[in-house]
Amino acid sequence: MRSTGQCVVFEAIGKAALRPCEISSPQAGEVLVASDYTAISAGTERANLMALPNTGTGHGGYNWKSSGGFPFHPGYCGVGRIAACGEGVESLSVGDRVVGNWGGHRSHFVRKASDLTRIDDDAIDSLDASFARIAVFSLLGVRKLRIELGESVLVAGQGLLGVFALQVAALSGAVPVFVSDFNPARRELAMKLGATAAFAPDEHFVERVLAATGGKGVDGVVEVTGIAKALQQALECVAWEGRISLLGCTRISDVPIDFYRYVHRRGVTLVGAHNSTRPSLESSPGRRTEADDYRIFLKLVASGRMQVRPIISEVVSPEKAPEVYARLADDPQAPLGVVFDWRQVR
Repeated sequence: MRSTGQCVVFEAIGKAALRPCEISSPQAGEVLVASDYTAISAGTERANLMALPNTGTGHGGYNWKSSGGFPFHPGYCGVGRIAACGEGVESLSVGDRVVGNWGGHRSHFVRKASDLTRIDDDAIDSLDASFARIAVFSLLGVRKLRIELGESVLVAGQGLLGVFALQVAALSGAVPVFVSDFNPARRELAMKLGATAAFAPDEHFVERVLAATGGKGVDGVVEVTGIAKALQQALECVAWEGRISLLGCTRISDVPIDFYRYVHRRGVTLVGAHNSTRPSLESSPGRRTEADDYRIFLKLVASGRMQVRPIISEVVSPEKAPEVYARLADDPQAPLGVVFDWRQVR
């Protein structure tokens, strides 16, 4: 079977389009997934859209999702249903819902059945589940801090990763949990989702955090922004022998850091929290595979302990892709939680 579906394509810097794409039949061990929803990962996708360094479209690093440059097929987070199964597939059946990891913003995609996580709980809405791939990054980033009950945590940045990291830190026993973001609406949302206090990362930010912790500084920081200046701020307000989890991707290292003063002398731990640091086959204490973290996220959503719906700002047809990405190109602080509804174009 070969037919035509649709997919989002980055054609040049700042330019996205919805284009026809081929739908292939699944081979042995594979399944064809029909997407229901895909969520935009604004930070990563904007970096590729604008061809920033250390991206699949930019220079100065790896090209692990493309041969480099444009056209580029964005997206890695969504949910869909099995439309067809290849020979030998027994773990999934037509009609099953699955987490659409690495499927891209497209109406259909083919994956190995063994790489997909089925959503068994009918109480979990597919719209909520479409954020699983993004949310498990935050699970990883917070887990890297090894939070103990009652430790203080700062989440720097309240984009999608930061909003999920805030909730995960609180679930992990962090008290208090501070957040920072320049956007007042994002700070307001963070307070509704359980933050103890929300600060603007301005020239008074470090003194505010130190004052809120009695001069000690926070025990742990989840740095989500990927901005070198934000890392410098984190180093200035983390406690002696504190830990900083580098969850955000620092594309441009444009701020010099005095590592002796802020890291070496104070015994601060910097922990890389890229998804590539996960175990691939088997989970262990403090280290979880992607599949296990998907199941954890889905359980938290089903139990009401993880909130997704307040994060969603727009659900739009993929036909709106050019408009959505033009806005994202112009404004890094574009609305949080934009989701493509692929049912509208099937």
